[in-house]
Amino acid sequence: MSQKPTESFPPVITPSLDQQVILKGQKALVTGASSGIGKQVAIALGHAGADVVVNYASDAATAEETVQEIKQRCGTNAIAVKADVSDEEQVQAMFQTMFRAFGTIDILVNNAGLQKDAPFDEMSLAYWRKVIDVNLTGQFLCAREAVREFKRRGVVQTVSCAAGKIICMSSVHEVIPWAGHVNYATSKGGIHMMMKTLAQELAPDRIRVNAIGPGAIRTPINTEAWDTAEAYAALMTLVPYKRIGQPEDIANAAVFLASDLADYITGVTLFVDGGMTCYPGFATGG
Repeated sequence: MSQKPTESFPPVITPSLDQQVILKGQKALVTGASSGIGKQVAIALGHAGADVVVNYASDAATAEETVQEIKQRCGTNAIAVKADVSDEEQVQAMFQTMFRAFGTIDILVNNAGLQKDAPFDEMSLAYWRKVIDVNLTGQFLCAREAVREFKRRGVVQTVSCAAGKIICMSSVHEVIPWAGHVNYATSKGGIHMMMKTLAQELAPDRIRVNAIGPGAIRTPINTEAWDTAEAYAALMTLVPYKRIGQPEDIANAAVFLASDLADYITGVTLFVDGGMTCYPGFATGG
């Protein structure tokens, strides 16, 4: 029987007083926020002072748990809104629900995503389309609605230096090829270029667009990669920092990029990957 990996993690960082007000008064939407990375990002934005829309596609119960955690632990407001981000009408309806509840949007975290894996010659068109539709087109649709509101409202100096902030959840696989996952890697490569193009186009409007590129993060989507000692040891050969990431690691980066501390940062992917994009296979000379 395989043993569970033994690890020592640094403690999860509880926001300081300053962090708890860094996004005070701002309104945030996090897609795919009922579990995993999206859930922790939503909670972290709440801790930092933002009111949060928790988007979900199917699991209303877990989305509501996230909402209650934000309200009870963070002292800010939150609502759950169901929407398939690949559906234009549902996305538009979600934004209208947010505007009725919170008045506007200041921060969009485009997090919703999925995998449908297969060897390339066995991949169905349905698998290809589903991943591209959710991972890439979904980010386009949500970003477009957010930008329309950012431009309509403009900069409110008492809230933020920027008219709006978009954070695209990408992956190390926007730059690292991934055999057997061509649809996923293609979607992330597309996110990278969409993010940079939007950043270039929207900078004069004081709209900042960046991405986060997670590496190996402990979430339900990749359990088989870390839930045994053997699997964890194999995974660590790809991570120079020698620990798996936690959703909180991504959440901390999202709070920073959404804040005025990052006001001169746009058009970049912040890789949060323990060095995975340092190509550890070449550490001994290749």
